[in-house]
Amino acid sequence: MSQKRSKKYQAALELIGEETYAPLAAFAKLKEVSTANFDETVTADFRLGIDTRQADQQLRGTVSLPNGSGKEVRVAVFAEGEAARVAEEAGADIVGTEELMAQVQAGEFNFDAAVATPDQMGKVGRLGKILGPRGLMPNPKLGTVTNDVAKAIKELKGGRVEYRADRYGIAHVLIGKVSFDAEKLAENYGAVYDEILRMKPSAAKGKYVKSITVSGTMTPGVPVDSAVTRNYAENAE
Repeated sequence: MSQKRSKKYQAALELIGEETYAPLAAFAKLKEVSTANFDETVTADFRLGIDTRQADQQLRGTVSLPNGSGKEVRVAVFAEGEAARVAEEAGADIVGTEELMAQVQAGEFNFDAAVATPDQMGKVGRLGKILGPRGLMPNPKLGTVTNDVAKAIKELKGGRVEYRADRYGIAHVLIGKVSFDAEKLAENYGAVYDEILRMKPSAAKGKYVKSITVSGTMTPGVPVDSAVTRNYAENAE
């Protein structure tokens, strides 16, 4: 079975070739080489000329995908009283404080994102060593520590994704599913790329965007032309 997968992967590599594609063409090619029997998740990998070991070259934030992520996001909200009621009405999957904290401490993670009201952060902060490594710790910079829990829930469920450059300066960002039209994937990609360009650390030196690749869960990467910075969903001349 592994040999068969290897042959499919090799065939996909040959179809992709050595070319660097405009965004729309890259997603059309990605859909062409996708052969998995499930709806693959599509990610974009931005290799950036930054040294994330330096405090002034960090890159992290969130961006809303215009066509959604295609992923069902389960949201947990640490809140009490009126905020808890609002969170439940807004569609939060889990709402609570002590009970929710106990579940996390017991290793139960029945959610993909967490939101907390500011008054709960004194308690939630104790879970930092558990939630932090999983990327689930509420963070005011990411809009997940807020009194407007309804807005946060709506954005998380509607296609807001996080981007963060790792220690190698690569930001891996979810941008949709293979079943999306190539145009919709290109539009999502454009929203992310615009944000990454906008948030370029002022201390970054040299070439900022070194290379970009898009791929499905089971596909090789398709190189994207980083010089294309607008009209992402249009065919290149």
